[in-house]
Amino acid sequence: VEYAWSKDMDEAFLDLQKALTSYSQNSQIDELTITQHDPNTQPVVIVGLSHESITDMNELRKVAVNYVRNELVRLEGIAEVELSGIEESEVRIDTDPYKLESFGITVDQLSTKIQAFNRSISGGTITETGLQYVVKGVSLLQQKEDFENLIIGYKSTVTGNANGEKSATYLRDIATVSFANKEPVNIVRINGVRCLALSIYKETRYNTVKAVADIQKALESITKALPGYQFTIVTNQGTFIRTAIDEVQNTLLVGVLLAIVVLFIFLRKIGTTLIVSIAIPISIIATFNLMYFNDLTMNIMTLGGLALGAGMLVDNAIVVMENIFRNHESGMSAKEAAIVGTAEVGGAITSSTLTTIVVFLPIVYMHGASGELFKDQAWTVAFSLISSLAVAIFLVPMLYHRLFMNKGMSVPKGARFEGYGNFITNLLPKRWIVVIISLVLMGLSFLLIPFIGSEFMPKTDSKEFTISVKMAEGTSLVRTSTAIASMESMIKELLGDDVQSVYSKIGPSTGTSTSATAIYEGENTAQVKVILKPNGKYVASKVVETIARWYAENPQFEVTFAQDETALQSILGTTDAPLVIEVRGSDLNEIKRITKEVETSIKDIPGLYNFQTNVEGGYPEINVVVDRFRAGSYNLSVTEIVNQVTAKLKGQNAGQMDKDGELKDITIHVPKIGVTALGDMIIKNGTSVIRLYEVAKLEQSVAPTEIYRRNQSRIGKVMAELDKDKALDRVVAEVQAKIAPMVLPADYSIRIAGEEQKRQESMSNLKWALLLSIVLVYMVMASQFESLIHPLIVLFTIPFAIVGTIILFFIMGLTFNIMALIGIIMLGGIAVNDSIILIDRINQLRALGMGKREAISVGSQQRLRPIMMTSIITIIALLPLTFGFGESASLRSPMAYAVIGGMITSTLLTLLVIPCVYDLMTSNKPFKQEEL
Repeated sequence: VEYAWSKDMDEAFLDLQKALTSYSQNSQIDELTITQHDPNTQPVVIVGLSHESITDMNELRKVAVNYVRNELVRLEGIAEVELSGIEESEVRIDTDPYKLESFGITVDQLSTKIQAFNRSISGGTITETGLQYVVKGVSLLQQKEDFENLIIGYKSTVTGNANGEKSATYLRDIATVSFANKEPVNIVRINGVRCLALSIYKETRYNTVKAVADIQKALESITKALPGYQFTIVTNQGTFIRTAIDEVQNTLLVGVLLAIVVLFIFLRKIGTTLIVSIAIPISIIATFNLMYFNDLTMNIMTLGGLALGAGMLVDNAIVVMENIFRNHESGMSAKEAAIVGTAEVGGAITSSTLTTIVVFLPIVYMHGASGELFKDQAWTVAFSLISSLAVAIFLVPMLYHRLFMNKGMSVPKGARFEGYGNFITNLLPKRWIVVIISLVLMGLSFLLIPFIGSEFMPKTDSKEFTISVKMAEGTSLVRTSTAIASMESMIKELLGDDVQSVYSKIGPSTGTSTSATAIYEGENTAQVKVILKPNGKYVASKVVETIARWYAENPQFEVTFAQDETALQSILGTTDAPLVIEVRGSDLNEIKRITKEVETSIKDIPGLYNFQTNVEGGYPEINVVVDRFRAGSYNLSVTEIVNQVTAKLKGQNAGQMDKDGELKDITIHVPKIGVTALGDMIIKNGTSVIRLYEVAKLEQSVAPTEIYRRNQSRIGKVMAELDKDKALDRVVAEVQAKIAPMVLPADYSIRIAGEEQKRQESMSNLKWALLLSIVLVYMVMASQFESLIHPLIVLFTIPFAIVGTIILFFIMGLTFNIMALIGIIMLGGIAVNDSIILIDRINQLRALGMGKREAISVGSQQRLRPIMMTSIITIIALLPLTFGFGESASLRSPMAYAVIGGMITSTLLTLLVIPCVYDLMTSNKPFKQEEL
């Protein structure tokens, strides 16, 4: 069940539970389980428990249940510890069906007899000498001999007896009693060695990193208390989170340091550089305060917002500082320069800050995955910009005055680029040529978009991946385990020393929690998690492609691969393969035919591999079709026949016994039989005995293991993996071209689902968000300039900025995804800042009486340095996000590339084109008389 992103999931869970309550009472439903898909419901740590000399999984279970689990559960924030791979001991009673038949005893009678002799019954109380005694009847079976010596019944002797005496039939006469382990529900191995697995879950709102740290500390203490026992950590969510946060922090630090270096190169004075450097930590501290009061925590998204805003964090301070610095250079005193310089740019930096903030409003209030996930990042960027604006207006002038109050401006002066003003003066007469050339270049660059391609999320290369394996239906756990052992050997042979560990779980999950990667469930299924060494030569994507092609033609295996994902990808993504095609209809056979036809038609598309469908195979079953007439003639009901068949196939529970402080099940086992023996099974009715084939017919068939429905319509699925270097939208276009000619029956349809559906939805939402952000930017600028014309001039910057993003993505072979589109939306607010500063200064000069072209030339000259400084610093500060290492870096880099590419072209075109556009779109009248 999928809800809208705005829905309260706790409320939805309770509503769904209430709605399904009546179904849980249905006798035909064994179990009804409702679980929420939430990264927080996955185990934060999976630990393998083994012992160098203990191979009995029951002995390991005792240690895990009675000590290890208790020590972990008592930790703060730990909700549950689930065990896998365990074995439990039982009292096993192996019966001989022929002996049971000869003695005239059924499995049900045997169970009743054992339970009758294994009881502790209250017999009331008696009182004597003022004391009250509780009377109990005790007959507990405690030893193997107690079971063997149970009298199950009596049978007349062969020779007879004059007194009518009969010989006793003991349990040992018809069955073998032993203490043995039950067959395991699942099997767990780490690096080929059998062990137990402890899946540790935290409370939903508890901090993951702290929970993992507490678990690791507890495991160290437990290891000291249990010499010989080994704990192997298989997965650790805290590692990725901690590494990602460290990466973002380092990226932020490097970006800030690079910004300071660039600032010094331009201003060439330690004092002014120091002032801006002081403004950075103060702005960050103020941002943290705003985050605290708005319940934002330190996480990958909020820190990513700070890293993205590292360059913008100093933009306002740089513009104010540079303008104060320029006025001081021109001969003003430090105090006058601080006052005048701040006043001149105060309106411009306020406007530019607001334009950057408002572009995030559509994201914050946007419905769907993008809005929910980038909300924290958007608020963080907004808070950092508000803080930097306050610091730039109030703190920077004060610091400048205090630092330079008794000093004049001495040589060397900062970089001034004196020839730029003359260049603009010579360029303005050719303004039409400049604008036309720029528009042509913009149009040509937009023609590159079809060659770039798009996808939903950026592809990441992790060092971990999971193989979900499904063998033929009906395959036993032991046979599945043997097949997986050969897969483990193949993986180790393929990867050699680059494998850190191979974790295999064969069989269904235990408990109520199931892994998000557990695509298959049953004795014929397994999950193999491969963890590569961090510094090894292999990455998950290449290994997955190799293994997938090895098993693609093996009919015994149905294999699905999944690289380990971040919480962000897990929430946004889907458990299906990258390409999913759904066939919708009513008849299962027709759906199966169309699904196979679709699979055949797309198999030759380059880049697709490991094709799977959900309509293949089925579970082999034998239907016992009871002849009601013949059964009635023997006075047997269908229920009686089925119950006897069940007891002889599955055995029966005969209660429990207390041994070594644990309650052990007493289970009556029957030998496994084949199809022929099933027909010869004895069915009893009182004293008469018949064979099953006399009252029933056995029919073999194959039943579907799963039936998929979407919005109450049956569906078939074709799934395929996608090469990493293939863009999803291009492959989808080829798939659509292949399936378009197919003729479908009425009421049947084919659609592309899964990741492609999410890509289209998110891209559509983000495109609308981009358009809305441009409108909001225009409104902010219109209020700043008090004009309708000047904001339009500034908006010319945005398409030129997108040109840079397109060209950079084309050159680097990148694809558009939701992270890149978020970067483009950010660009809509950042790229206009330079134009705002430029046009605001030109308007100020014209208001002082300067002619239009002279104002353009002088204003451009005066604003060249702050524009160059802010743009270069923004670009330099983002560079660490592009070459950062680690899985989280690959998620952030498309956003950074989008902003960097756009800033390069928008800055160049702002310096060249915007003066020409301003000259074209404004009149030569005195500034105050100019029409809006």
